[in-house]
Amino acid sequence: MSEDLKRLNKYLSEAGYCSRRAADRLIEAGRVTINDAIPEMGTKVAPGDVVKVDGEIIGERKQDFVYLAFNKPVGIVCTTDTRVEKDNIIDYINYPKRIFPIGRLDKPSEGLILLTDDGDIVNKILRASNNHEKEYIVTVDQPISQTFIERMAGGIYLEELGKHTNKCKVKKIDKFTFSIILTQGLNRQIRRMCEYCNYDVQTLKRIRIMNINLDIPVGKYRELSEAEFKTLNDLISNSTKTFEANQNPRKNRR
Repeated sequence: MSEDLKRLNKYLSEAGYCSRRAADRLIEAGRVTINDAIPEMGTKVAPGDVVKVDGEIIGERKQDFVYLAFNKPVGIVCTTDTRVEKDNIIDYINYPKRIFPIGRLDKPSEGLILLTDDGDIVNKILRASNNHEKEYIVTVDQPISQTFIERMAGGIYLEELGKHTNKCKVKKIDKFTFSIILTQGLNRQIRRMCEYCNYDVQTLKRIRIMNINLDIPVGKYRELSEAEFKTLNDLISNSTKTFEANQNPRKNRR
């Protein structure tokens, strides 16, 4: 019987409702119930239990996962809390199934973000320890010096976060523009790094996440191709994770 039990955050993740991290926040906020009772963190779901979020019954997954690449416009917020943020990514895309973004791009930034209903894949892509690359094109307010490039690439201590940035790849493109490849996802990382060097970011666009490249107009989305997903799955196959990934989540996809 114990093999049939499933941690509540894993249940919500595998049901495609949200990531495990987001599920933990919902549980802590008392928005999740099991058989109409508010559970404690770590509670497990048994077969036959009725799980609800904000009164909505969340059932086990019966359909294949969705994986989207979206070119986020400036001004759109990467949140699933549609009750609080009117310019949220979920309402903007208006996809017919419940999906959520993998990571974030801040409101003034634009570019590539992935969305899915596969909660298992999220942590494996996002964790900095997995060293998955994300590439950005950035314009700043003053001419770029070699010192700036070297300082950005070498790692910077961000006092407000109490963390050092990892060494990264930085390349000057023109007088005011550079590319940067990160394996971290600290809050407003590039903007904070530039501010430390006395530069202000004017525009910031993410153009790549691992093997997925930005190739769609602003405000549009597309499904990942079979080849893209296969390569992505290969890249994350050895990533640190808290549970086993679905080995063939696109099987029988329409």
